[in-house]
Amino acid sequence: MKLVNFRRSRIIKLVCAAVLLICVVAFFLPKPTGDEHYRERVSRFWPIGGGRANLSLVHPKQRVGPFKEQEAYPPPMPVFRKDRTPGNFEPKSLETRKGPGEGGVAYHVPERDRNSAADSNMQYGMNVVASDHISPNRSVPDMRLEECKYWDYPEDLPTTSVVVVFHNEGLSVLMRTVHSVINRSPRQFLKEVVLVDDFSDKENLKGELETYIAHNFPRGLVRLLRNSEREGLIRSRSYGAEQSHGDVVLFLDAHCEVGINWLPPLLAPIRANRRAMTVPVIDGIDKDTFEYRPVYHGRQHFRGIFEWGMLYKEIEIPDEEIKRRKYHSEPYKSPTHAGGLFAINRKYFLELGGYDPGLLVWGGENFELSFKIWQCGGMIYWVPCSRVGHVYRGFMPYSFGKLAQKRKGPLITVNYKRVVEVWMDEYKEYFYTREPLATYYEAGDLKQQLALREKLKCKSFRWFMKNVAYDVLKNFPLLPRNLYWGEIRHDATDQCLDAMGAHPPSTAALTACHGTGGNQRVLRRRSQVFRLNAEGQLGLGERCMDASSHSMIVVYCSLGTVDGPWEYSVDTKHLYHKTHKTCLTYNKRNYKVHLEKCDDGNLSQHWTFREIQDS
Repeated sequence: MKLVNFRRSRIIKLVCAAVLLICVVAFFLPKPTGDEHYRERVSRFWPIGGGRANLSLVHPKQRVGPFKEQEAYPPPMPVFRKDRTPGNFEPKSLETRKGPGEGGVAYHVPERDRNSAADSNMQYGMNVVASDHISPNRSVPDMRLEECKYWDYPEDLPTTSVVVVFHNEGLSVLMRTVHSVINRSPRQFLKEVVLVDDFSDKENLKGELETYIAHNFPRGLVRLLRNSEREGLIRSRSYGAEQSHGDVVLFLDAHCEVGINWLPPLLAPIRANRRAMTVPVIDGIDKDTFEYRPVYHGRQHFRGIFEWGMLYKEIEIPDEEIKRRKYHSEPYKSPTHAGGLFAINRKYFLELGGYDPGLLVWGGENFELSFKIWQCGGMIYWVPCSRVGHVYRGFMPYSFGKLAQKRKGPLITVNYKRVVEVWMDEYKEYFYTREPLATYYEAGDLKQQLALREKLKCKSFRWFMKNVAYDVLKNFPLLPRNLYWGEIRHDATDQCLDAMGAHPPSTAALTACHGTGGNQRVLRRRSQVFRLNAEGQLGLGERCMDASSHSMIVVYCSLGTVDGPWEYSVDTKHLYHKTHKTCLTYNKRNYKVHLEKCDDGNLSQHWTFREIQDS
């Protein structure tokens, strides 16, 4: 009996000791942070790992074999389900939510908030008041092709660091970007979201942002990096990539919302080829109402190209690309991309030198990276089954600050000059034909970029134009040389012809000549920098001049054309319209520029081209 009591007493003591030990260990374990319902929310809508035969959840750290860094990864490749059953990473169900902006529906602020909404538009370039009323976890419509729902993707896709750079962004807009990424990404592939603050000065982007991150996301999933001075988008993205830990770095703008099953389609081509860059299809989010809607309105397949002034353009994919694919929903090749949203193998991105560090703030980085990827052995795919919404702001709500003072000339044009000088070989002459003022701008030291091109053994731009961007010339032919360019001065009034507006159509008029001046005047003066080429086209930028007996109209140049009806005579000083057989005239009575019968003695028809340059 005593023996039994002794054993019972000993067992009780051991049990108590074990319970005490468990309590102590539990006390010292890291406490869960962030949204307590995070795992439940994710598991309800996303099968984390496992095929259709097994939809049970896998721990986020559990992988179906580690992703291995190599040139080409072996099968399996993405497989289309011919039985039209949902693919392995399709959501188990789509969340039904009610509230402002849910389902991507437009939200109109109440009358009492109209003034503050207008103020926020002026401050942010978008209606942040409306954004504040919309849930950061709001639902969005599924804009994908029906085919996209039936793809199986490999289970061992690379991990991803999503890098988002922001400067004075609306807090609710920024956080909705982050929430959408976390809510709609299979957790085992989302390594982290890296936020890079490019020296914001708004108070709510300081302590309030840090508190929000700490209380709403699992520890370590969202990281916040801060620049100690303004670096601009380009350098900040490179910094974010350097500090990331995922196999893939995926760049998003700070005002985005990702779509249904957006991530696996972007990762699969990179898994198959580490030198592939992938680009989602971009939908639009209205800056005033945050309505989520397609940009292409039923047409799905476009690809990025450029014109000779380095403006980004999109055209429908050529037949060559259509024939290469079995399914309408498969990725396809593109010469370039818009620049804001894309995924790339992180090590490969850094091997390419990241972005050219000589490019300041933004502008031209999309072409620099595109040319570098294609000419140096990589490729770019657009992915129809990945959709991301993007807020298109009404204007740029901040200046470039001191960064703009580091360059002579318009910062973006100087960026373009760096790109064309390093990558475009003999084709760079067409950039200078299109933008003759750029001849006078300083591109900075290009030695490192040229050495990088040599080190990577990159192909010529002629190869790129022939094999990749073969459809550019169909839309934007090589430009004839300029016979004359600069200001067009009216001799009798000493005023200059002005396009009067940045967006066609507009009516040209005479205004005071801008002349030469510092950088702050360059953008304004560009409305007076005309060029007349050897084929008779009179224009500026991508705009052309047309005239009648009533007025002189500024319109977009006809796609695929480089000719026109204009001639200029240094002797008579006439700008002659060959079709109408009349001359450009300034009418002092109604202050209009229009066409009249040519008269050598009429001083109102005397014009002088005057080349200009920055001082």
